[in-house]
Amino acid sequence: MSIINLLPDHIANQIAAGEVIQRPASVVKELLENAVDAGATHIQLIVKDAGKTLIQVLDNGNGMDSQDAENCFLRHATSKLQTATDLFALQTKGFRGEALASIAAIAHVCLKTKQENQDTGIQIEIEGNQIKNRQEVICNKGASFEVKNLFYNVPARRNFLKSDAIELGHIQTEFERVALAHPELHMSFQHNGQDILQLPAGNNRMRIAAIFGKGSNEKLVPIEEQTDIVRVNGYIGKPEMAKKSRGEQYLFVNQRFFKDPYFHHAITKAYDGMISEKHHASYCIFLEVDPQKIDVNIHPTKTEIKFEEDRFIYSILLSSVRQALGKHNIFPTLDFESESAFEVPSEVRKSEPVAPQISVDPSYNPFQSTSASAPRGNNQNYSNALRQEGFGSTPPSPADWQQFYQIEEQTSVQNETIFEEDTQVKQFLLHDKYLVSPTKSGFLFIDIRRAKNRILFDELIQHFVAQPLASQQLLFPIERTLAKEAKLTWQSQKSLWTQLGFGFEISEDQLQIMAVPTLLSAVDLEYCIDELTSAATYSDIESGDIAHFIVAKLAFIGSKNYSIQHNEEVEHFIETLFQSPQHTTTPNGKPIMFTLGFDELAKKL
Repeated sequence: MSIINLLPDHIANQIAAGEVIQRPASVVKELLENAVDAGATHIQLIVKDAGKTLIQVLDNGNGMDSQDAENCFLRHATSKLQTATDLFALQTKGFRGEALASIAAIAHVCLKTKQENQDTGIQIEIEGNQIKNRQEVICNKGASFEVKNLFYNVPARRNFLKSDAIELGHIQTEFERVALAHPELHMSFQHNGQDILQLPAGNNRMRIAAIFGKGSNEKLVPIEEQTDIVRVNGYIGKPEMAKKSRGEQYLFVNQRFFKDPYFHHAITKAYDGMISEKHHASYCIFLEVDPQKIDVNIHPTKTEIKFEEDRFIYSILLSSVRQALGKHNIFPTLDFESESAFEVPSEVRKSEPVAPQISVDPSYNPFQSTSASAPRGNNQNYSNALRQEGFGSTPPSPADWQQFYQIEEQTSVQNETIFEEDTQVKQFLLHDKYLVSPTKSGFLFIDIRRAKNRILFDELIQHFVAQPLASQQLLFPIERTLAKEAKLTWQSQKSLWTQLGFGFEISEDQLQIMAVPTLLSAVDLEYCIDELTSAATYSDIESGDIAHFIVAKLAFIGSKNYSIQHNEEVEHFIETLFQSPQHTTTPNGKPIMFTLGFDELAKKL
């Protein structure tokens, strides 16, 4: 009896959907790319509940007739390929014919479409790849795809979705990738009735500045290079535009977004010595390569592409970025015409250097008493004055030497007493960073800032659950231009920020902070806002853990510059630390203390 069975269509479609549709952002990507391939000049994206309830894409493209409207939902049905050789000369986004079939297998889909020469359009409703309704309707030219109740028949996949803020961030990322690749299109994005992005048709620089945010236009450096292998153009950010996140890094080949760590390394290498290792340069670079020399079919989401001449492209990309940075005076310049010697001030050049004169008194005797009123002139005069008082007139006697050794013994006794008193000290500070306490078996070292991090975190968590953290109003509000993801984070988690002691308002992409938690010093405010926004935006964390995550970040920032000012604080500081049930580690798992035993210390000596 055979054990190999042919899978039913509905199971095969769900398996394919698992590869192609990973989250709501995957649906957005496929529908937007289909709209671009349809020749649309105006594309609108409407989303509700981060795509879990509704994803709708409207375009004014070519549209489809009734037969094509049904066939587009079949597996491997595509208008992009006629023969196998077409696969190696692709000029369009989608080509495998799996997207719509996969979407229809796990959602409720409604399609309305009409061609320009038709009086009426066609409406098709599909659930689980089954056509439930088909009728003629009055609609605009182009197509409208409505995808509702995503993963309704795959509850396990739906449960794995992240919070609305995170899923919405992924959707916006996919939208921006398509928008950057096609600045000639008018594109808009709405979420829950609120406009997120309105992008009129324009050129590359206008589109990049609109997505990167206000103020980025002046920080963009154009890049242009034409070779037989590849044509490179686009824009890179100046070093001051570098950020701690990788959000603003885009690579396109033939207007298709892709990821490639090899080419990314070429770009970052061009910034060597200009930005720190913890920051990432911003760039949006477009490559134009012969379609026959690339393979876009090596990954289900088509974000990885294989290049036939990747080594040459790496070198061209590296030199192009360096040339662009040098051409626009980003690199520091050297004046080879000037002398390499140090410049000496004119005041110093006028006077000749004089060697210091050292006078030595050969008759100096440390055992003779001196007068408190001895003259204090130069060495020679002082020596003469001492001789007049009888100093150095006679050699030292045995009694003088005996008195000398008695003084040394007293000094050694005093030093020994001091050392014994020091051993009685319970704790002492080491370089204002460590607290050292003797124990029976050795020494206990406590990292002061990490310990303060744990203390602050425990206090904030206990206080945060019961009531909002103490807040202080700012005399002058802090204004900050927000990136796309940052704006979503502040808006979607407004109640959380308020509970943490922040008071703010958002207008367009401007954040105005009017109140901050009292634990933050004035020095930490700017750093705190950047760190919290970046961490909460680009960290893929569950909605229930966002509060815990942000409180941990807030505690870290509050303890970053902490130091113990008075010895009286030491005992209270240690008592507070050891009251914590997790006093040995920080909230992110780093050790707070360690013991150096006498045995281990003896091995070092």
